[in-house]
Order: sequence, then structure tokens, then C-alpha cells
Amino acid sequence: MRLKTKPEEIDVDFAKAALVIVDMQNAFASKGGTLSLAGADLADAPRVAHTIRSVLDTARAAKVAVVHLQVGYKPDLSNAGGPRSPNYYKETAMRLMCAKPELKGKLLTEGSWDFQLIEELVPQPGEIVITKTRYSGFAGTTLDSQLRVGGIQYLFFAGIAANVCVESTLRDAYFLDYWPILVADATMAAGGRKMHEATLFNVESFFGWTIWSDDLRAHLSAGANR
Repeated sequence: MRLKTKPEEIDVDFAKAALVIVDMQNAFASKGGTLSLAGADLADAPRVAHTIRSVLDTARAAKVAVVHLQVGYKPDLSNAGGPRSPNYYKETAMRLMCAKPELKGKLLTEGSWDFQLIEELVPQPGEIVITKTRYSGFAGTTLDSQLRVGGIQYLFFAGIAANVCVESTLRDAYFLDYWPILVADATMAAGGRKMHEATLFNVESFFGWTIWSDDLRAHLSAGANR
């Protein structure tokens, strides 16, 4: 099917496509989570979650594969990299826990409220759920192998944060020869609108394509009704 993508239209086979929802956790989408504690403006997060849910419902109805990415560390932080890893110094939850030891085990820790996916976007049985410990969903995970087993070639990306984990995963998808398509209004950047615009520029110029959620849902519905 020919999709209304930017910077040019492309053909996508929805039977070989997946919707990848990146890190829609309390940590990044809820007040009191990691991003909120770091001072980020989450005013747009409810709209993003609602937009993703609308795309998700349509994708499910069209029988398109769904992948949920979820970043999280073991309680002892043994998979966070330690002081020899740049992740230890740059990842937001790690920085907060290092600065405030009372937060250890509460931010992006498996089993914690912060780690949980938001209620609006809980996975259904049969959907792929990948726990990751770095920005990219491909780094040290089985994501690539699971997608290839399923014959997936086209990936639609949504989630938070557009300029960090979403863009990191999308870039790796490009390097692995998937066709990456960012759902422009189903993402929110850490750092504000200008950061989101920078991600759109990067994707459209160098790493893939963008599409608006209304257009994607229309294409999905049309494909499902064929």
C-alpha cells in the first residue's frame, strides 16, 4: 500500500509491518516519574498517550504486529553498566539515583511503579514485550531476532522520548535494513518542541520517513477492509 509519508510516499506491506511503542512507562509519561523528577515538561504526555492508543487500536484491528519496549534495571543495577559505562553517568534515572541514593530501586527498576507501562497502553497476549537497559531497543536484546522470525520489514515508531530512545531505536532499525517510519504526532521529545522538530528533521533527512497518526490509521483501516 502506498502511504502518505514524508519526505516522499513509500509502499508498505502491512503484513510485514509492526508498530513499535517505545517506553510508554510511568517513568516518562506520568507525573512523579523519572522525567518529571528531572524537571521535564510532561504537559503533552496525555495527548501523546491518547494518540498512540488510537493508532494501537487500529493496528490491532488490522492484525498488525505490536512491539512494546520498556527500559528497566535489576534492583541491584547489575545490568545498568556500572561506573565504567557511560550509561551510568548519562541516563536520566541513573543520574538521579546516583545524586539521591534514596531513589535507588524506585526509578526504572523492574517491578517498580516507575518501570510499569501506563494503563492506557498495556500489552495484549501475543504482543512482543522487550525489556531493555539502553536507549536503543536493539542494544543487547532479542528484538532483531524476533522481528526477523516474524518476517517484519517495516517499523512504525511511537513513544517517549522522541529524541532519545525513540530516535536511538529508529536509527538502529535503519542500520539493520528495516524501513523506519516515525508517527510524528505520537511522540514527544525530552527538551521541548524544538527537540521534537530536530528529530523529525533527522528522520526525514537521513534515517527514514514520518507519517501523521490520522493518515496511518486511515491506511490501516483501508488495508484491513480489503
